[in-house]
Amino acid sequence: MAKSKPIALALQGGGAHGAFTWGVLDRLLEDGRLSIDAITGTSAGAMNAAVLAQGFTQNGPDGARKTLETFWHALSVMGQHSPIKRSFADMLTGNWSLDASPAYNILDVMSRIVSPYDTNPFDINPLLDLLNETIDFDKVRKCSDIKLFVSATNVRNGKIKVFNGSELTADMLMASACLPHLYKSVKVDGELYWDGGYMGNPPIFPLFYNTSIADIMIIQINPIERDEEPKTAREIHNRVNEISFNSSLLRELRTIDFVTRLIDDGKLDANHYTHSRMHRIEASDQITPLSASSKLNTEWEFLCHLRDIGRDTCSGWLDANYDQVGKSATLDLRSMFE
Repeated sequence: MAKSKPIALALQGGGAHGAFTWGVLDRLLEDGRLSIDAITGTSAGAMNAAVLAQGFTQNGPDGARKTLETFWHALSVMGQHSPIKRSFADMLTGNWSLDASPAYNILDVMSRIVSPYDTNPFDINPLLDLLNETIDFDKVRKCSDIKLFVSATNVRNGKIKVFNGSELTADMLMASACLPHLYKSVKVDGELYWDGGYMGNPPIFPLFYNTSIADIMIIQINPIERDEEPKTAREIHNRVNEISFNSSLLRELRTIDFVTRLIDDGKLDANHYTHSRMHRIEASDQITPLSASSKLNTEWEFLCHLRDIGRDTCSGWLDANYDQVGKSATLDLRSMFE
């Protein structure tokens, strides 16, 4: 069997839509032709990364696939106790949206006018318990085969904070996934943090500073483009969030494109600057039509649906692009910014 090709992964956050990333990871691990040497992740992407690292430490790729499934199933079980459910009509029509859920609409309105410091003064968050129950952080910290980087946003100075896998804790993962309109900020080592997506969804730069891997694959969840004009207050709010959570990634990709052009033109020494080969797996045709509210839908059937989309999309990408890994980029950054 040919030697596997090293690659680094950049995993976006996106709530339950992170199950799409689960599917991509599951297929990559099953295929085995790409060696995952480093992962940078935010929010749900960070959780996928930590769970994968734990399983990989226990039993290699098979262990990683098992722990990923265990984690997402446990998340689904936890969600069964939530009052936020799809309407009966949506269940009948196969609509995964929660827009017609009374509990979701109450939460949506309340989160815009009332602080979580008032509505949840004791900072109760079942996700923290789930992380402690399903993730063995000692194993994550001991994972030597895969370098991990998890991002959060420092509330005090507005800067990005990158936690390394060797120090990772449940609080750091919670910080990476802390949406401030829903939960109190998370304190880590005396500093307060919000969701990492505000400053890096996900950050690419840790891969440059801490690895020598030239092939970087982005697992894209949040759509960059939408053809239709947002008109309702909810549509506008959701689109603003998408743009905000993609802006830092787009800035980094533009910088990578700029540096690559300088290297190609001989204006930078290729011996001192990395000539990155960027790749991307996305499923815009299937993911983009999903409503933002479906990011809170943790029904097992929905999560498996997203997982299967991820697996199929990854299979298609491998069939079309595997041979280019290690040779050239398959994501044309130049065309993105022209």
